[in-house]
Amino acid sequence: MTFPSIELISDVICPWCFIGLRRLEDALAEEGAASAPITFHPYQLDPSTPPEGADLRERLAAKYGGDPEAMFQRVEQAARESGIPLDFSKVRRTPNTLKAHTLIARAGASDKGTQHALAKALFEAYFLEGKDIGADAVLVEIASAHGFDRAEAQALLEDRAALDSTRAEAEAMSRRGIRGVPFTIFGGSLAVSGAQPVDIFCQAFRRARGT
Repeated sequence: MTFPSIELISDVICPWCFIGLRRLEDALAEEGAASAPITFHPYQLDPSTPPEGADLRERLAAKYGGDPEAMFQRVEQAARESGIPLDFSKVRRTPNTLKAHTLIARAGASDKGTQHALAKALFEAYFLEGKDIGADAVLVEIASAHGFDRAEAQALLEDRAALDSTRAEAEAMSRRGIRGVPFTIFGGSLAVSGAQPVDIFCQAFRRARGT
C-alpha cells in the first residue's frame, strides 16, 4: 500500500511534540495507515542549552516569569487525554538535544529503520521516566535497544561532523520559517502546525492521499 510522505519536525523535550506524535499515530491508525512511515527532522527549542543541561524549572521561570507548575498541569491534562501518563514531577532537567537528534537521524530508514521507535523511546524516557536524555550513558542505553550497538552509538555521540550536520538541519528548519513544533508535513506540501486533534490529522492525511 502506498502512503503519502509524512515528515515530523519536533524536539524530544517538547511535551506538545510527544502529544502530537501520539495524536498523529492515532489518526494514522484510524485511517488504516498505522504502518505509514514517519520521517523525523530535528528542531531545538533552545540550542543555547549547555551540554550538561540545566534545571528545567529555573530555565522556564527565567524565560516566562513565575512558577511553571500551572503550565505543567495544563500540559499533563492534555497528555492524559491522549493516553500519555505525563508527570512533570519526574522531569527535573532540560537537556541539550543535539546528540539525541543525531541518533534519531542515523536511525532513519536508509540506515537502521528504527527511527520512529527510537524517537518514541526518547520521548518516553524523558517525560515518563525523568531520564536525562542529554547524557551519553542514557542515550547509549536507549539506542542499544533500537538497532545500535553500544560502541557504535557512543562513537556517533562523539562524531563532530555528525553533530554539526544535525545542528545544520535544525537551523535549516528555522530558516524555512518553522517557529514552533510539532510541525507535520503530509505529501511534501500540506502542513499541520501544532499538536492538533486526531480528526485534523485524519483530514490532512486524506487530503494528501487524495481521498
